[in-house]
Amino acid sequence: MEGGIIMKKGIDVSRWQGDIDWKSVRTDFCIIQAGYGREISQKDICFEKNYAGCKSARIPCGAYWYNYAVTPEEAKKEAAVCLEALKGKQFEYPIYYDVEEQKTLALGRDKVSAIIKAFCTELEKAGYFAGLYMSASHLNNLVSEDVKSRYVVWVAHYGVSKPSYTGAYGMWQKSSNGTITGIAGNVDINEAYEDYPAIIKAAGLNGYKKPQPTAPAQPVKAKKKVTITIDDHTYSGLLEEI
Repeated sequence: MEGGIIMKKGIDVSRWQGDIDWKSVRTDFCIIQAGYGREISQKDICFEKNYAGCKSARIPCGAYWYNYAVTPEEAKKEAAVCLEALKGKQFEYPIYYDVEEQKTLALGRDKVSAIIKAFCTELEKAGYFAGLYMSASHLNNLVSEDVKSRYVVWVAHYGVSKPSYTGAYGMWQKSSNGTITGIAGNVDINEAYEDYPAIIKAAGLNGYKKPQPTAPAQPVKAKKKVTITIDDHTYSGLLEEI
C-alpha cells in the first residue's frame, strides 16, 4: 500500500546500537541487521544477542542483510550467507535486502534490479518472505517495476509527512534519530502498514510451519434404544441412524 493506517510502530537495530537492554525496550516490532557481504564472518556481531533479546522480550522481529554485491552471482552468495545466519530462527517480519551501497547503485536500473531479484529469489526458494529496503529516490529511479511489485518494500525517507516513493510499500523508515528506553543513542523509527506476522505464519514462512487444516466436524448420528421379542426371547440395544 502507499502508506495508510499505521498497524504497528517499530525500530531497526544493528551493532551501532551497542548493548541493548531488551527488558526495557517497548516497541511493536524490530528489524535486526543480520550482516553484510559474502562471508559468514560478516554476520553482525550483535545479531545473535539482538535476536535472543527480541525473543525473550516477545518482540516480533524481522532481519536485513546489507548489500555489497555488484553482480547477480555475488548477490546469490550474499543470500547463501544470509540464510546461514538465519538458520534455526523464526521471524515474524520479512527478511529485507538493504540496497544503498553507492558502487551497486551506480550500475543503473537494469543491473540493480537483477541483483535484487537474484538475492530475493534465493531467500524465497529457502522458504523466507523476502523484501527490499531502499531510499525513496532510489526506489523511484533504480528499480524496475516488476521487481518493486514482486517483493514487499521498506522505504526510507526522513523529515517528510509522506515518502516521495510512488509505489506500494508495507513499511516506512521515517526517522534515524528516535529515542527508545533501553537503547543508548539514536535508533531508526519505522511504521508498518501490513500484518506481517499473520501473513508469514499463515503461509508457513521464515521458520514457521504452515498450520494444518482442521478436519470438519462429523455430524452426530441419532441413536435409539430398541426392544424386540422373538420366539419368547426379548432383545434390546441401540440402533444408529444410517
